[in-house]
Amino acid sequence: MRTWSPQGPLDVRRTLLPLRRGPADPAFRIDADGTVWRASRTPAGAGTLRLRGSAAALEAEAWGPGAEWLLDGLPALLGADDDPSAFTPRHRIVHTAHRRHPGLRLTRTGLVLEALIPSVLEQKVTTAEAYRAWRLLLFQHGEPAPGPRADRMRVMPDAHGWARVPSWDWHCAGVDDKRASTVMRAVRLGARLDALTALSAEEAGARMQSLPGIGPWTAAETLQRSHGAADAVTVGDLHLPHHIGYALTGARRSDDATMLDLLAPYAGQRHRAARLILLAAPSPPRRGPRLAPNPPTRHS
Repeated sequence: MRTWSPQGPLDVRRTLLPLRRGPADPAFRIDADGTVWRASRTPAGAGTLRLRGSAAALEAEAWGPGAEWLLDGLPALLGADDDPSAFTPRHRIVHTAHRRHPGLRLTRTGLVLEALIPSVLEQKVTTAEAYRAWRLLLFQHGEPAPGPRADRMRVMPDAHGWARVPSWDWHCAGVDDKRASTVMRAVRLGARLDALTALSAEEAGARMQSLPGIGPWTAAETLQRSHGAADAVTVGDLHLPHHIGYALTGARRSDDATMLDLLAPYAGQRHRAARLILLAAPSPPRRGPRLAPNPPTRHS
């Protein structure tokens, strides 16, 4: 068990929410009293971390072979490596969000593979479809989380576990062959990918994108979590450019080039700026009904 007191304000929930893959994520839960549970596949093995208490003094307890690794990484997980003082708001809406959310920090997990796999599952599908795939695969092929939540939480499979996922289970989870193959290429690298946390976000992103199936979108989504990369803005996203453009200019439709131009004043801090905009600004009005995912069908 560890007790940790952050320097300055800390919003634990908003800092850690990017690690949750949907409200029913088997690897991440938040209780009604604010207690946070996180199940991880660490370099030392499976582990479960529980965080509770006030933001001024957090009590952390962990279980499993990865317990000490998770406890040692607690400060980075809660943004101790983050430097929000480097950020200067350039727009009124960003300034308002920055003032209203002084405890927002950028988490750093130190786990590339754990952030990469669900990001691959999110490629070119709806958020609901990706969350469903992650949930099904963890319950079917993950292992019970060590500690008191073993009946409700799961740790993602290790490399051997992912390799044993049959093609039908990928299909039932709604994961096409391209994404499944990308996951398998990633897990074969395993520890070599997690070693990228020792590199800068820029170099780690470049090496990540040398792997077929991993482009700028997936790399940015991974680096935001594994490295706490303040400048890893997500390009290639279906909704983010419209949201940023609408918040800063009122335009309902924007592309990546427009978004990058608008975020240029935040060079070095573009991901933080985007997060603050998402917290403060409404999304642009929808032009049509939400896309409904198609359930997988059996083929003889």
